Amino acid sequence: MTIPRGRPSRPPANLQMSDIAKLAGVSESTVSRALANSPLIAESTRTRIQRLAAEAGYAVNPVARSLRSRQTGVIAVAIPLVHDHAQQLSDPFMMTMLSLLADRLGDRGYNMLLSKVAAHEDGWVRRLQQPGRSDGVILIGQSFEHGSINEAARAGIPLVAWGTQLPAQKYPVVGTDNRRGGQIGTEHMIRHGRRRIAFFGDERLPEIAHRYEGYKQALRDAGLKPEAALHVRSYFTSDEAYRSARELIERGTDFDGIMAASDVIAISAIRAIVESGRRVPQDVSVVGFDDILLAEHANPPLTTVRQELEKGANALIDTVIAAIRGENPTSTLLAPSLIVRASA
Repeated sequence: MTIPRGRPSRPPANLQMSDIAKLAGVSESTVSRALANSPLIAESTRTRIQRLAAEAGYAVNPVARSLRSRQTGVIAVAIPLVHDHAQQLSDPFMMTMLSLLADRLGDRGYNMLLSKVAAHEDGWVRRLQQPGRSDGVILIGQSFEHGSINEAARAGIPLVAWGTQLPAQKYPVVGTDNRRGGQIGTEHMIRHGRRRIAFFGDERLPEIAHRYEGYKQALRDAGLKPEAALHVRSYFTSDEAYRSARELIERGTDFDGIMAASDVIAISAIRAIVESGRRVPQDVSVVGFDDILLAEHANPPLTTVRQELEKGANALIDTVIAAIRGENPTSTLLAPSLIVRASA
């Protein structure tokens, strides 16, 4: 079929997508994706195909397109909270990451489908990518679900997790070097004379386990022995973190520093310390983890280990799109940095 140049006043009744594909010298699937603004097609190719279609007067039938293509234009973003179903999506770290993902996915032509997973169910990761539901899956955290995520990866689900590298892992992760983060925060307090530093965090979780390992390594490097009495299995909610700090104080445990697994835990611990009559940082130094917006506005402003969440969000999206394309993306390890403020 010969398509006249220029925009016709009325498009030919029998104009098909195959005609646009012939004009552009590409496949029909490429035309379909280009006309849907899919980020899987290079921008220059998308622009050329869209121009050719407009000049020919071709308009996409959205119903036919959905039947022809298995692409939904949706990425499922799930937050597994099997370890602590009381943790809220309003947690500052979660809110920041979700906001970044929503913005960046929109920039790439995708919509975001959000799920909170509060209890384990077999096959829950695979169900996030059922036909017609989503093209791929981003998981914020691994919780206790490493086995389920591995199972989904082996089944060919295009996915990526924010987290840390684990043994026998079959899926890519994007995350901070958590060992190094726990280490640099603890080393900072040791350099300033702290010798009895407590660790606050649930070491059963993959990321927190590595932060705990970094904390212990810093102690050993300084000739200090990690003590069970100085390990507090604190959860991420502010009430639980405050209660954990109060219990440590009321037991009469001697400590002069806290390496917290998150900023929320650190800020809650500071409140408990001040209420007990001690001063931060004069009596007790406190270092958090994340560098949420609230950290610099805490009283005193919080010294913390920063996670580069903007880079992390971009890497998560790049990785899941590569997986959707059938590539074999690798994991991304981001360097942490120590942000020194008044609490330590």
